Amino acid sequence: MTSKPRKVTGKMTRADLQELSEFRYRLRRFLRLSEEIVHAEGITPLQYMLMLHTRAFPDRDWATVGEIAERLQASSHGTVALVTRCEAAGLVTRVPSADDRRQVQVHLTHEGEQLLMRLAALHKSEVQSFGWAFREEKASIGS
Repeated sequence: MTSKPRKVTGKMTRADLQELSEFRYRLRRFLRLSEEIVHAEGITPLQYMLMLHTRAFPDRDWATVGEIAERLQASSHGTVALVTRCEAAGLVTRVPSADDRRQVQVHLTHEGEQLLMRLAALHKSEVQSFGWAFREEKASIGS
């Protein structure tokens, strides 16, 4: 999970520091708001992120535990435990892969899908306020 520190290249300007400060402020504000939103619905931020990453995986409506672990930047064991808690809460279900018996697909239940859509709608306007920060990243993803 941990990565090695990157080598610093170039000099940081005051404008660079201000941009980083603004980004970190907006990110923390967003995360705090997200925590409030999901707790009001009776789930944890990690449960919300698991549902989001499961449903929004590119080109399909499910994800493997390994893929979810990568998206969460969490260990496989911790992700399995999170999937188990979400399954017990009726948010997801596990489906054995038809292609690879070692893999398990995680799918949202109908209840999980409805909850995710409600929560995502509440997050959308706040995410849009990040537009300036993600414009460059989104452009590179699309190309």
